[in-house]
Parts: sequence; C-alpha cells; structure tokens
Amino acid sequence: MKWCAKVRRFLPFAIALLACTAPAFAQADFDTKAKFAVLMDEESGTVIFQKDADLPMEPASMAKLMTIAVVFNEIRAGRVKMDDEFFVSEHAWRTGGAASGGSTMFAELNSKIKVEDLLRSVIIQSGNDAAIVLAEGIAGSEASFAAMMNEQAEDMGLENSHFTNPTGLPDSDMYVTARDLADLARYLISEFPQYYHYFSEPEMEWNNIKQSNRNSLVELGIGVDGLKTGHTEAAGYGSVISTDDGGRRLVAVVHGLTSMAQRTEEGRKLITWGARAFERVSAYPEGKVVGYANVYGGTAGSVGLVGKGEVALYLPRGSRKCLQGTIVYTGPLLPPVQQGDKVAELRVFCDDQLVQTAPLFAAETVEEGDIVRKAADALKQLALGWL
Repeated sequence: MKWCAKVRRFLPFAIALLACTAPAFAQADFDTKAKFAVLMDEESGTVIFQKDADLPMEPASMAKLMTIAVVFNEIRAGRVKMDDEFFVSEHAWRTGGAASGGSTMFAELNSKIKVEDLLRSVIIQSGNDAAIVLAEGIAGSEASFAAMMNEQAEDMGLENSHFTNPTGLPDSDMYVTARDLADLARYLISEFPQYYHYFSEPEMEWNNIKQSNRNSLVELGIGVDGLKTGHTEAAGYGSVISTDDGGRRLVAVVHGLTSMAQRTEEGRKLITWGARAFERVSAYPEGKVVGYANVYGGTAGSVGLVGKGEVALYLPRGSRKCLQGTIVYTGPLLPPVQQGDKVAELRVFCDDQLVQTAPLFAAETVEEGDIVRKAADALKQLALGWL
C-alpha cells in the first residue's frame, strides 16, 4: 500500500502537504521526443525530469556501462590490473570483431591486449570485441560474466534491470530502465573518479584504425564529458549523458530516438534545460528529518526520514510560491529497518505538476518489537486499515 507522510517545513520557505490523490506522474514544463528519459542531480539522485523512466527497454550498447562497472570493481578488489593482458578468442573476434558488422576495436585474433586498452575501447569506441575479451578474461565466458553483472546490479539496488551479455547485443531477456541507467552512471562517477577521464577522450586508435568517441555531445563544448551511447534497429538510438555545466553535475538518459542527429539534439536540449531553467534551494541540511514513516511491529512506531547528505531542491525559476510536497512510501514498514535504508521518496509538485523527486532514507535503526508492541500495532491495523 502506498502511504503519504507529512512533510516538514522546507527551509527557507514553507511547503504545503499534498494530498495522496495528486497526480503521480505529471511532468515539468518540458518534453522530449525520446520514448524514455530521465534527468538526475548526480550527487543526490534527485530526479528533475522523467518520462517512462521505470519501463523496461532494450539497453543496446549502454549495457556496457555495467560491464565497465564490473571491471572497475575487479580492479579495485585487486583481482585485475590495468596492465594485465587478455587473450582475443575466436568467439570474441567473430561475435564482436570486424566480421560482425557492429562497433568494434578491430582486435586481432589470438592476440593479447591490456585491460586498460580494452576498457578505453569499450568506453570510446563501444568495441564489442573488447567487451567480450574483458568478460572472458575475467569470468571465462560471457554467461559467467553476465552473472557478475546481475550480482553487481543487485548490490547497487538496480531492481529493474537484467543483463545477459557484456556488449548489449540484442537479447530478449536483457532489459534496463532509464532510471537504472542513470543510477549506474552516478555509481561510476562517484565510485571511480580516477577513471572518469576515459569517457571524455575524443578518440582512440587501435590496429592503425582511428575512431572518434561515439558520444558526439563530447565534441560540442557544452560541458558534456560522458558517458555512453547505444543503438539497435529495434530499440532506436539512446545515450547516457553527464555534464557539470551550470554549477552542478547532471546525469541524463534518452532512448528510443530515430537517428544519431535526433539523439544528439534531444540529449543536448535536456541537459541544457536542466542546467539553465532551475535554481538551487537548500531545503534540509544533512541529518535534518524531513518526515516520518510508520513502522509495524517495531521497537518504535515510526522512523525519521532524511536525505543522503543535504536535501537540495532544483526548482523551476519563479516557482517557490506554487510548491506542494508529499512523502510516499510502501508501508507501514516492517522491521528491522536499518539506518541508511532507502525507504521513501519526497515528491515536489508545482501547480499539480511533478517537478522533482528525491530519495529518503531511514534516520535510525528500528528493530523488531516485543509482543506488546505487535499487539498495539495490530489494533492500529484494525482501526486504520494498515496492511
């Protein structure tokens, strides 16, 4: 059951409680030709714009961002080194090489290539052969590596994605959402800043063949420095984009477009709008309780809700007087609720249009209560219709 909780006073202005009947998917005064889209503040995960952001879609080569995440984690754990060399198998050469007709590094059959060069190819050239070589070098096969991808996705809380190969080549069992791709991009940016420069490299040469970065926005001089494009005939054209233009880092996803030119333009429009059309409002300092969520059968009847660090809002300019807000969660929550668990979402509306969402987390741990507490909550259940 979806519950709404009272929102405390926004600082430095007041925000009224919005009834639970407010439209859940109204949208800010912006639209895109993309079939799927989302725009996020990179630091907080606050959603500024969304369009079918939770519907499953074919990831195409944007799935390689999860391949990159797995490799980076293997490097961080010390199981792989940048100067390790991996073998180019016949499978990698035939499935992802020049003969396949897709994006390729042009790796030579039976050669060995350093991990760093393979990573650069995946990021810059979208090399399918490079992605398969990495998968086989780390896990022995694409299937085993896909299991690692799904394990990594689960650890990251990407609940609506499933991976079957490291390349993003079409597979009916592989899917992602725009929101999950944006969260994956945020993970790469925050967890591995030392490698982020690869995403903005303008070109890469291998086997005497020079290829430009497939993300054409990198070349436009508008602050875009990543991350990944994708395309298949069935899915259309898509891109995961990041920029620090406008004083903060934004992450955007657009997908389902009809051409490379349209992908470039719709991506540019979305990030430019996000960087220019909003003002930053410091709503809650770090640790400030935004509201409370009910807990059924716990040592406490409710738990405070806080942001991850400061809760800062990026609001359409001139919209402060129209704001309404609510906290939405599936509840009552069942113990144990661990401090730091993501349990709710703050939704901010302006004139019944959803202009922003922000994740909220448990401020403290609530353990399972004794029989007296459970009995008291059972009475509440009968009186209030809980559960």
